[in-house]
Amino acid sequence: MNFKVCSFPSRRRSITALVRGLMVAVLTLAALVSSDALLPQSAAAYPFWAQQNYTNPREATGRIVCANCHLAAKPAEIEVPQAVLPDSVFKAVVKIPYDHSVQQVQADGSKGPLNVGAVLILPEGFTIAPEDRIPEEMKEEVGSSYLFQPYADDKQNIVLVGPLPGDQYEEIVFPVLSPDPATNKSVAFGKYSVHLGANRGRGQVYPTGEKSNNAVYNASAAGVITAIAKADDGSAEVKIRTQDGTTVVDKIPAGPELIVSEGEEVASGAALTNNPNVGGFGQKDTEIVLQSPNRIKGLIAFLAAITLTQILLVLKKKQVERVQAAEMTF
Repeated sequence: MNFKVCSFPSRRRSITALVRGLMVAVLTLAALVSSDALLPQSAAAYPFWAQQNYTNPREATGRIVCANCHLAAKPAEIEVPQAVLPDSVFKAVVKIPYDHSVQQVQADGSKGPLNVGAVLILPEGFTIAPEDRIPEEMKEEVGSSYLFQPYADDKQNIVLVGPLPGDQYEEIVFPVLSPDPATNKSVAFGKYSVHLGANRGRGQVYPTGEKSNNAVYNASAAGVITAIAKADDGSAEVKIRTQDGTTVVDKIPAGPELIVSEGEEVASGAALTNNPNVGGFGQKDTEIVLQSPNRIKGLIAFLAAITLTQILLVLKKKQVERVQAAEMTF
């Protein structure tokens, strides 16, 4: 066997290339840190937080994970047909009611209109209908922009939408395509559950556990407020002197309004701000039946047979009554 021995210059070039690669990696990491790319960022959209942090948006308890960040309970409504035929397009109408006169706290602390978003968990095999399958009259209700996207490539039955302007999308129409058990052997005729999670407004907690600026901020220690320093961006620092003489500083982001003043005594956990949240999360569960056309035909045939039998019995009874009446005359 012939062995190729690496020469010293080639080994030196390899070491030099390795050192250069390490230097590039270190400089790239430093640039990311300096630009805050590795730090927790504010939520730019929801319900995509669930998409990024949970394999399945519905927990084993049945609760949809949006409730982990949107802490206030609000109503949500969904309307679906009682039964649908295979390979047909039907409407799932989602309603997200809220008071249009209120405004939410935005990420920068300013006030603005509420956004809405929804997670619709359909049965396995059900998907959002392709645009070429949607009837023209339904397209007008769905809207000109196709705003739906699947939760994941392998979860086409879980549909996300949002954030959308709440004043325009308080009602969202989902065009749903039912599966055909004749071509999809993993699906059978029967009754299935449909689950809806609907958000309005921003969440109070990020998936990392940090509070957003759309939440109540509390005193981290008991004591007397010695100073309140407000910044130009609307944020503030509240200094609390505890009984042992130490000073604790609680930072308040722009958005929540302070409800305390200097010289005031506060307990540990007492609210320092109001609750700016005007939105919340609602969950609704319903059922839908994937109906077999043959069962409907069989039911129609059965009802027709029963009706025909009843008519024949009535005619037979009338005939018997006539015969009995004729016999009595003789």
